[in-house]
Amino acid sequence: ESFGEGAALCKKAGFDMIMVHGGHGWLLQQFLSPTNKRTDEYGGSLENRARFTCEVLDCIRAAVGPEFPIEYRMSAVECTDEGYGLDEAIEFAKLIEDKIDLLHVSAGVHQICWDVTHPSMFAEPGCNVKYSAEIKKHVKVPVAVVGALNDPQMMEEIIASGKADIVVMGRALLVDPYLPQKVMVGKDEEIVYCVRCLSCYAERHQTGTRICALNPVTGRELENRFALPASTPKKVLVAGGGPGGMQTAITAAQRGHHVILCEKTGSLGGALRYERHIPFKKNLFAFIASKELQMKQAGVEVRLNTEVTAEYVDKEAPDVLVVAVGAEPIIPPIEGINSPKVVVANDMGEDEEKIGQKVIVLGGGLVGCEAAVYLAQLGKDVTIVEMLKDVAIDANVRHRSVLMNLLKQLVSIETGLKGIRVNDEGLVCVDENGAEKTFAADTILCAVGQRSLRGVVNGLLDAAPEVVQVGDCVKPQRVFDAVFRGYHAGLDI
Repeated sequence: ESFGEGAALCKKAGFDMIMVHGGHGWLLQQFLSPTNKRTDEYGGSLENRARFTCEVLDCIRAAVGPEFPIEYRMSAVECTDEGYGLDEAIEFAKLIEDKIDLLHVSAGVHQICWDVTHPSMFAEPGCNVKYSAEIKKHVKVPVAVVGALNDPQMMEEIIASGKADIVVMGRALLVDPYLPQKVMVGKDEEIVYCVRCLSCYAERHQTGTRICALNPVTGRELENRFALPASTPKKVLVAGGGPGGMQTAITAAQRGHHVILCEKTGSLGGALRYERHIPFKKNLFAFIASKELQMKQAGVEVRLNTEVTAEYVDKEAPDVLVVAVGAEPIIPPIEGINSPKVVVANDMGEDEEKIGQKVIVLGGGLVGCEAAVYLAQLGKDVTIVEMLKDVAIDANVRHRSVLMNLLKQLVSIETGLKGIRVNDEGLVCVDENGAEKTFAADTILCAVGQRSLRGVVNGLLDAAPEVVQVGDCVKPQRVFDAVFRGYHAGLDI
């Protein structure tokens, strides 16, 4: 009756349809699951376990009438030892199809396999399509599918091939609310793709708010309405073409300032350039192209292979200088660190052919851990060595849980150890008691962190009437910190 009353309120409030969430471990799935051990008419056989859902749907239909669409989301598999599988899900779908207008296919139980209900960057794109395709063969009602979907070509193929009638997106629309419109008008190149970093979920877990690592407006839509055009357009010089510098340039230019962005190297992207070789980070690398296009559309003048010095600033005479020069990898001053065995994490893409079968990753931060997963997925024997008592502590709370599960499956982890020497055998470490331990290695991947380029920053602090600092040159952090700082820096000019 409560479900029916809620549905009636939705209709009265002006909604055009409702979705009943019967998956992901919520109440209706709890009844449907074989873990339901009731001995009355609501437990036991599939028909009995489905009885509550059927009664709920009947009550909703009575409350909203025959012409109001009801969508039902279900988990096609529970992905637990005691849970149901696809065959039983198909039989359940047959039981409820006459009571609904759209069957929405997902998977998992969030209390047990959160990374299944909320696919991470490590999940296969369209990970639930195999389930919708099979269920669709057995029901007459239209079938929708959700899960790691944001590629227009893939979504078009899913519908065209009959694997689903509808594709559903969630996080993809947090990062780019205009994705469907861009596809409709043939502007796929303008799409900003979700990287499934789980920052949106992590922030909600910590503060109750919703953000997106790559879209600084998400969760701040109301405030963004008051981002007025610049009352006095200024000349803005941005030093550094990483995510923070690019976002500052875009925001400032959109508000009417004349913006010049200079990048010391021959390509944009900053630290994001080091993600290009990792398959599960491809959309993060693609973010560079998205920002490059946005800068072009906003009228930002980009100058590559151009280092910003105090003399250069004096020559350009900007009203505002934005310093976004980034950071550099920390190379620990240990014996043998210049050995051919050692590859710096930032150079892994270029030096991948140098990486041998047995790899020691020196440094268990987010960069080292993700690199370890990638190398392990290539079939290499990987061990992480970390000074602290735990690894990946700089990852957001949701991404970290998924990452740690993968690490436990694929990688060996050694904590509380400090690397002191590289020799022909591998890496020599010492524990807190001074005892040495040697790890044999063909390759040692150095991922001990980044150091802000404060020397460069300090040389520019007095170079213009107004100087702003953004990105890793302030403090090496995650990409969303750089994007957010850049966005707000652009608003403040």
